[in-house]
Amino acid sequence: MKAVVTVIGKDMVGILAKVATACADKNANVSDVTQSVLDTYFAMVMVIDIDKMTCQVSELRDYIAAAVPEMQVHVMHEDIFNSMHRI
Repeated sequence: MKAVVTVIGKDMVGILAKVATACADKNANVSDVTQSVLDTYFAMVMVIDIDKMTCQVSELRDYIAAAVPEMQVHVMHEDIFNSMHRI
């Protein structure tokens, strides 16, 4: 199983490291990531493997948000993501 993580906000040092560490703390493995800095804004989309995760998706979102409190964080299970984006 996978989940999609999005993080958006003002750019600063260490965002990717903090989010990846938060995922690792909950045993969620980062399988793919893309990020961009547009002017002073940071945007990242991360796909994580949640098969061995030690918490619920909502708990992971809260944990990541606590690691980067100045950012907007969303975590969505792949089943919900796929359902929302199916044509």
